[in-house]
Amino acid sequence: MSKAGLEQRTTEVCDFVASRMQPSGRTVIAIAGAPASGKSTLAASLVERLNGGSSQEAPRAALLPMDGYHLDNRILEARGLLPRKGAPETFDVIGFCAAVKGLATSGPATYFPSFDRSLDLAVAGSIEILPTTPIIVVEGNYLLLRMEPWNALAEWFTASVFINPGLDVLTRRLNARWLKYGLDPEAAARRAETNDLVNARLVLAESITADLVLNG
Repeated sequence: MSKAGLEQRTTEVCDFVASRMQPSGRTVIAIAGAPASGKSTLAASLVERLNGGSSQEAPRAALLPMDGYHLDNRILEARGLLPRKGAPETFDVIGFCAAVKGLATSGPATYFPSFDRSLDLAVAGSIEILPTTPIIVVEGNYLLLRMEPWNALAEWFTASVFINPGLDVLTRRLNARWLKYGLDPEAAARRAETNDLVNARLVLAESITADLVLNG
């Protein structure tokens, strides 16, 4: 996505968030989409825009990515799931659901894991969310899945956004991602097809309809 396109989309989602703000308590916004849909970039841009110009001690918005809840590689290897890392069954979904539920109401300062892609592991306690932060943006592939236990999340979202650039675009982006990591074209295509695109098709087919759908 171009810089201008990202700015335009960020403005659209900012306006959407403003229309869904809770008069009291937390506003929890889900931004979902398949791998390589652009959801992480949009979520980060949204939080940055919402916090722009704020002089308050606590930020107006905070970001909670789902990726911090990846199961450790040792657990995945023991379960034979390491080649499918990123699939729904490779996350601590119970812990993630509990975290989102807890964020729906303001409480004490709370701490959450992030995911370090260079190390390929979760980093505990690296995201701080203060009790006076009114907007939480939750980002991830499976936020709107119909299947249990993921479907429990919908209850705690004030509103949801789904990004769908289309399967052809996702395929090109995922192939390019693995080429960037040094795989040859054949290996990149195989890696994308056997894992990322399996997950992408699941997200596109089995997610509930979001309050705001961004196509293209």
